[in-house]
Amino acid sequence: MTMTMPDKAGKRARRSPAALFEPATIGAVELKNRIVMSPMTRARAGDRLQPVALNAEYCAQRATAGLIITEATQISPAAQGYIDTPGLYTAEQMRGWKMVTDAVHDRGGKIFVQLWHTGRMSHVSFQPGGRAPGAPSPIRANAKVFVRDEGFVDTSIPRALPVEELREIADDFRATCLRAMECGFDGVELHGAHGYLLDSFLRDGSNRRTDAYGGPIENRARFPLEVAEA
Repeated sequence: MTMTMPDKAGKRARRSPAALFEPATIGAVELKNRIVMSPMTRARAGDRLQPVALNAEYCAQRATAGLIITEATQISPAAQGYIDTPGLYTAEQMRGWKMVTDAVHDRGGKIFVQLWHTGRMSHVSFQPGGRAPGAPSPIRANAKVFVRDEGFVDTSIPRALPVEELREIADDFRATCLRAMECGFDGVELHGAHGYLLDSFLRDGSNRRTDAYGGPIENRARFPLEVAEA
């Protein structure tokens, strides 16, 4: 069995699978091997969307990987779109995540937290005050979410986010990164795929705005880039 990896000239070089077990670095983070566990939604958070002992055990069991990336984690109450998914915006949630990072580090592992805002992939039952989910434009996603006591239901018709709220969301991402540092995470990953908020700004099927955040790709990319900069 062999695998191919690009060399410095961009050509494909054949390497042994043993290369998976060689050390690697991501920025300033040194990994003991090149195996990365990707984010997987587990829906096992506690009553107040805080990580619990089961979350710590689950991640610690996998700490032999070079890097663990957590399941997607809400940056605010309005960022939620699925039941029992964890947040990182309260002191209780921070204590839960500190338990998780300590468990991984005790096993010699490294762990990043994936930060998300589900945007229009949500339902009014998850939103503070039953408000419509926020999105680039008021276009409902052709998808379903699971709501407790109701089962799978259509996503709600979203509301177009005003520019002022976009700035607040970008700051929510920034503040959550700082909280992640306090919790002992080795890094963060911004969720920019699967139709969630950042991805929905990039796509012309979900972004029909006529302001500085819609139209040509340079405008549609503006909000994700602002979040990354923040």
